[in-house]
Amino acid sequence: MKIHEFYRGSANITLNGSIAALVPAIIIGVGNLYYFHNKQIMLLMIPFVVYSFISFQIYLYRLKQAIAIDRNMPQMTSNYHSLFEARHLVVVFMNQQESSVHLFYPDGHQAGMIKRYRQKGFYLFRKPRIYALYNNQNQPVGFFKIKKVKSLIIEVYDHNKRYLGCFEKDRVTWLKTKKEMLDESGRYVGSVEGSNYFMDERVLDQSRQQVGRLRRGWMPVEWNSRFPEPNTPVLSLSENLSEKDKLLRMSFLINEYFIER
Repeated sequence: MKIHEFYRGSANITLNGSIAALVPAIIIGVGNLYYFHNKQIMLLMIPFVVYSFISFQIYLYRLKQAIAIDRNMPQMTSNYHSLFEARHLVVVFMNQQESSVHLFYPDGHQAGMIKRYRQKGFYLFRKPRIYALYNNQNQPVGFFKIKKVKSLIIEVYDHNKRYLGCFEKDRVTWLKTKKEMLDESGRYVGSVEGSNYFMDERVLDQSRQQVGRLRRGWMPVEWNSRFPEPNTPVLSLSENLSEKDKLLRMSFLINEYFIER
């Protein structure tokens, strides 16, 4: 999938919402004309009609974006072969019926996505909440299991479900939290620090050197033809990190998009 296909799909979802909003408005209008004959009842149509109109305008805007991106993107395959080899990934959050995070290469091709992992089998107690990182072939390349005891723990597993480490979030004071990353042996390997007012999350190693960053509002000008919204977040990971290390560091995205939001 390419970014223009994502925008077109997003536009279609909005169009469906616009059409769905007209259904109760039509039912109210027709029912009133045939049975009630009360002008006041017609006022109940207004919220549905307004919502439908706004949704339709958003649909047209998204569709226009998709067409413009399609024209600007070269018709060729991506130069990237794995989402772990990319230095930068554009992060697009879709908050629909089922929230998901879509990752795109700078060239506009999809690198992968993060979404809820549907587990099979019977569980006597509550099923653990698990998210999976999928590549552009829709194959899972990593798993993130959420645990909440006294603190938030996100366990990280590779595609073979081998434990790699975890992300821990602990509240220090009412306004301050501590976010740390531990490897499979429980050894401290880094932390996450960021702003409380805008998106700028920095991933640090043991020596407090930056190895990753998630920023909103930082978008190279040459990407604008493919990503028309300059405030779209960009995830940067050091090229010196191994695939396993990148997967462990990406665990903070689960907290950022599926826990804190």
